[in-house]
Amino acid sequence: MTIAECRLCGTGLTETFVDLGMSPLCESYLPADRLDSAETFYPLHVRICSSCLLVQLPAYVPGEDIFSDYAYFSSYSDSWVAHAKRYADTMTETLGLGPESLVTEVASNDGYLLQHFVARDIPVLGVEPAANIAEVARGKGIRTETYFLGAETGADLAGRYGRADLVAGNNVYAHVPDLIGFTAGLAALVKPTGLVTLEFPHLLRLIERRQYDTIYHEHYQYLSLLTAQRALATAGLAVADVEELSSHGGSLRVHARPAAADNLGPTGSGLGWEPSSNVKSVLEAEAEAGLHTLDGHRGFAEAVFMIKRNLLDFLLTARAEGKRVVGYGAPGKGNTLLNHCGIRSDLLAYTVDRSPYKQGRFLPGTHIPIHAPERLAQDRPDYVLVLPWNLRTEISSQLAYVREWGGRLVYPIPELEVV
Repeated sequence: MTIAECRLCGTGLTETFVDLGMSPLCESYLPADRLDSAETFYPLHVRICSSCLLVQLPAYVPGEDIFSDYAYFSSYSDSWVAHAKRYADTMTETLGLGPESLVTEVASNDGYLLQHFVARDIPVLGVEPAANIAEVARGKGIRTETYFLGAETGADLAGRYGRADLVAGNNVYAHVPDLIGFTAGLAALVKPTGLVTLEFPHLLRLIERRQYDTIYHEHYQYLSLLTAQRALATAGLAVADVEELSSHGGSLRVHARPAAADNLGPTGSGLGWEPSSNVKSVLEAEAEAGLHTLDGHRGFAEAVFMIKRNLLDFLLTARAEGKRVVGYGAPGKGNTLLNHCGIRSDLLAYTVDRSPYKQGRFLPGTHIPIHAPERLAQDRPDYVLVLPWNLRTEISSQLAYVREWGGRLVYPIPELEVV
C-alpha cells in the first residue's frame, strides 16, 4: 500500500485521526434521472502528521473535480452575509480603505463579502474557481476572475490588477490540496505593507464539540493555529493577530503579514509589530488541550461513535412510534453525517433547503429528496432534524412556526438535543 505524504512537510502519514468509512462528494447533489446510476464513494480516512501535526485528508479527489462547478452559494445564509458586512466595516475602518485601495478575496463565491466593499466605492477583485458561482458575482457588478489560486496565478493576478491592501480568504484555507502553492499565491497577492486574513474552522472546537460532520472531501486539512502558522510561514507570512469566532461551530480569523517587509518597522527584524496577546492565548489553549502533541489528538473516534449511536436510536424510536421526521437544510456537513450513520429516506423522509439549485435534487449517497422550505408547513412533521447546526440561531428563528402544530427541532451535534 502506498503511504500518503503530509502536504505540508512531506512526512509519511501513518497515524489515524478518525476513519469515517466511505462517502460520496458531499456537494454532488443528484438529479432524478441519475438515481439509478452508480455513485463514486471515496474514503473519509483522516490522518495526522506525526511530524508537523497537520490533520489532513489525503487528496482522494482533485480540487478541480470538486470546485469547478459548485453547489454552495454563500448569500443564502442571512447570518453569514451579516457576518461578512461586519468584517468589511471593521477592515475598512481599521485599515483606512478607500477608492485608492484594493481588496482581493480568494474563493469569493457569489460576492457575499465583496459587495460590502463595492458599496463603499472600494475597488475589489474576486478570485473564484467555480465558474457557475463566479458568473453570479459578476452579475452583481463584482469584478471576478475564475482561477484556482497558486503561486503562478497569484503572481499573474497581482501583475494585472496590482497587489492588495487586504487579501481575504473565508473558509478556503481548509479547502486547498496544494496548501504550500495556495499560500504562495496569497503572498503574491498582498502588498508588503498589506494584510491577509483567513477564516477557517478551529480544530480545537471541532474536537471539543464533536463536529465530525465538518469532515468531508472538500476539507483537505483541519487546522489549529499552530499548523496554520507553520503553513503560512512557508510563504513568508507571519501571524500578527487572531480572533476567535462563533461561526461554523467555532472558527479562527488569522491576521498575517509579510514577515520580510523591512520597511514595516525600525527594528531591522523585518517586523514592525509584535504578535498580539491573542496569538499567545490561543496557542496556550491548544497546548493545554493536547493539540501540540500527537497523543493529544487521540480519542475522537469514540466521540464520533456516540453521536452516531444516539442519532440512530432517536430515529429508530421515532419510526417505531409512527412519528414523522424530516430534515432542514442540505449542507455538505449533513451528507457526511447521514452517510456515516447509514440514514436513508425510511428514517428521514426528505429535507428542505432555501437554495433553488438544490431543490428537486437528491442528497448524494442517501438519495433523500430535497424540497423547498414551504413543504414543512404543508406536511407538519413531528420532528425536524436541523443539519446545518452551525446556523442554529438563524434557523431556530426561521422555524419558529413549527411550534404551531407541536413540531420539535432536533440538533444532532455536539449531542442529540430535541427542543
